[in-house]
Amino acid sequence: MNSTNKLAIIMRGLPGSGKSYWVEQYLHSLGLEQATHIKQYGYFSTDSLFYQAGEYQFDVKKLSQNHQLNLNGFIQALANNESIVICDNTNVCHWEYIAYQSAAKALGYSVKVVLIGEPNNTAHQQLCAKRNKHRVSFSHIKRMGQQFETD
Repeated sequence: MNSTNKLAIIMRGLPGSGKSYWVEQYLHSLGLEQATHIKQYGYFSTDSLFYQAGEYQFDVKKLSQNHQLNLNGFIQALANNESIVICDNTNVCHWEYIAYQSAAKALGYSVKVVLIGEPNNTAHQQLCAKRNKHRVSFSHIKRMGQQFETD
């Protein structure tokens, strides 16, 4: 991929929907060298900022700050002309990812928004509640699903 074919991928979906799995499969398809490079320089997930000593420690007081740090890193990767830059957040509402999308477009990137699953579907919400890594409750996932903007 050359600098005229730069791609920004914005993931969307409920916790446990398979966003990170989709990213892993996509990176695997690119080959080890490129996947390793993207993971190091072009992959941004606010969740990753809550890990301390290898353990996930969610702190609602740090949520806004960590979202800002994640966005800053994403924009820096775009400014560094990384060929592929990925935002792996839930992005329930359009306003949550508009800054990522706008920055990518402004810096000459094609933007692909990838929605995983059916956020408004109760069966999907139940599946997400069972398999999400961060113990987000079904009731919280259901609320997120009801708030999810799909178009």
